[in-house]
Amino acid sequence: MKRLIALFFVLLAAPAVGQPVESFDSFITNFRSKALAAGVSGAVYDAAMGGLTPDTRVPDLVTTQPEFTTPVWDYIEGRVTSGRIERGKAAIARNSALFTAVGQSYGVDPYILGAIWGMETDYGAVLGNDGLIRPIVRSLATLVHQRRTRLVEDEADLIAALLLVQKGPLDAQSLVGSWAGAIGHLQVNPSNVMAHGTDGDGDGRVDLHHSLGDALATSARFLRALGYQPGVDWGMEVVVPEGFDYLLATRTELRPVSFFAERGIARVAGRQFADLNLPVFLYVPAGKDGPKFLMTQNYLMLKGYNFSDSYAMSVAHMTDRLKGGGAFVDDWPRNTVFPDLAQRQAIQQALSRLGLYDGIVDGRLGPISQEAYARFQASQGQVADGFITRASYEALAAAAR
Repeated sequence: MKRLIALFFVLLAAPAVGQPVESFDSFITNFRSKALAAGVSGAVYDAAMGGLTPDTRVPDLVTTQPEFTTPVWDYIEGRVTSGRIERGKAAIARNSALFTAVGQSYGVDPYILGAIWGMETDYGAVLGNDGLIRPIVRSLATLVHQRRTRLVEDEADLIAALLLVQKGPLDAQSLVGSWAGAIGHLQVNPSNVMAHGTDGDGDGRVDLHHSLGDALATSARFLRALGYQPGVDWGMEVVVPEGFDYLLATRTELRPVSFFAERGIARVAGRQFADLNLPVFLYVPAGKDGPKFLMTQNYLMLKGYNFSDSYAMSVAHMTDRLKGGGAFVDDWPRNTVFPDLAQRQAIQQALSRLGLYDGIVDGRLGPISQEAYARFQASQGQVADGFITRASYEALAAAAR
């Protein structure tokens, strides 16, 4: 478990942008030997990769992912909408037997699968949109040529996509997905389709684009492989008392609910903790003035699906809403002024100069940066909630002079 958490931190700290080191045509030629060494046949490679041109959309899409550029509350509320909730309830009801069967077979909450389905493709509605869903071999070849920091993963996905073409039934034109190569109703990347692809409808083939049964079964197996625990919820909203030590809000160590209950943390709206022994961590995505949560290991498994906390929070909340639950009890600090990219990078540089941060200076303020800032707050006698705002930039600029 600790190794998995550490992996999440490493990936969240990585910058997105890279630089090509050769022309696209040279890349296509030179990548051939790597693909063949991984089992792709020369004929399949030449048919799929020969004559490709780069997808000019990809570089901008890499740097503008909303998971990393939008306040968490705007991201959640832009996706967990009343319309999407109602469409989701109707879609799950239409496919109730399938969702029940997959949940029973794999031990994954079917409403989590429904929430991912809604988040990823609006219950399959976008799969026919040629502006969003295109042949992924070209998209992945562009990503690998672009050499963003996920180069190893992108190369693996490109090779996996070619192996999926080789395996069939889909060829390079009909193997379609997002600009980042994710496939089907629940958008699974090619490497995980190769590892966990499942014939969920019993027709003898795996086609996540055209078969909801295949897509649900594959994502359920994927989540279980990540470490998803059957029968465990993603987490719960809580109330944190005045004077609480927010330095305890770290995901590097899961503690029993009783640890936090003994320190005055309670569930919202008078609800009771069901299991005081359940391992959790405290998460305060918007600091002391926003909603707060005790999160289980299954929340981290959602981050295995997409490393963004905004994404994982949206799936978690959508899961509850599909079950009939309501909005978060506490509101978000909506008037917060956030630092721009240059200021976010300056924040990381200042934290580094103060000996509090040893990550990459990329302006992506994930858990590592937030925990470093919390230590700075504690050193200043402030509430150490790790919530980074424009005022954080000003305070750190003064302290690091």
